[in-house]
Amino acid sequence: MQASAPKSQMELTMPTPTNSSALGASEGTSASTIKLSATDLNFHYGSFQALHGISMKIYANRVTAFIGPSGCGKSTFLRTLNRLNEAVRNTRVDGTVLLDGQDIHDIEVSELRRRVGMVFQRSNPFPKSIFENVAYGLRINGMASNRARLREAVEQSLRRAALWDEVKDKLNQSAYGLSGGQQQRLCIARALAVNPEVLLLDEPCSALDPIATAKIEDLIFQLKDSCTIVIVTHNMQQAARVADFTGFFLLGRLIEFDGTTVIFKNPAKKETEDYVTGRFG
Repeated sequence: MQASAPKSQMELTMPTPTNSSALGASEGTSASTIKLSATDLNFHYGSFQALHGISMKIYANRVTAFIGPSGCGKSTFLRTLNRLNEAVRNTRVDGTVLLDGQDIHDIEVSELRRRVGMVFQRSNPFPKSIFENVAYGLRINGMASNRARLREAVEQSLRRAALWDEVKDKLNQSAYGLSGGQQQRLCIARALAVNPEVLLLDEPCSALDPIATAKIEDLIFQLKDSCTIVIVTHNMQQAARVADFTGFFLLGRLIEFDGTTVIFKNPAKKETEDYVTGRFG
């Protein structure tokens, strides 16, 4: 696009260009640290192949977004990153996923899910108090032996989720009394309580209003300093706002993966261009 052309709304909300091919040279060596990588990953639900040969590198302390039409495989891929798909019967995975260079299938599953936390599309607070929702992960991971330390950890997690000021006077009240946006941030606080290295977010704002969505997006910006964020979203403007890298999925295949600005302004593949410009999907 030439400088004289008018700027679209998407361009105005685009993050600073981050081209994966230029990592290290433009942003320093820390930007090139690979946190997760997938190589030739295939996934089957019974006889149906949902993922075809996915290969991708996810960089530490960056936000990576997956976009694509419904049923394209982006949520399925997200769930393979902490082996959550193993909970579904008659599935099969082949290929390799590495976390800090180690095959995730060589990591005990509870340890993997502590290191790679997940927040789902619909908020799912437990039928417990706000305090006990956040404390739950700490308790099951044996991190709650000292009551004072437990309260400190719960407060820290709620602060990290930008929720503390709103709930500090009602920690013993039911989590169901919170608004939808607050419940989603509570679920993020619950995931953060065990200090995950990676946080997977599967359409975390799809059921939220614009104000609650903005709070979640602000939170994502804050969290990437302390963990790696991977988000699935149908909202392309959201991907443009929050992500450093974006992958476009179509029919179970990763069509293109690059810096977010490249994907939205100068994609290499026609399928990507057609999707981000609204020609389909």
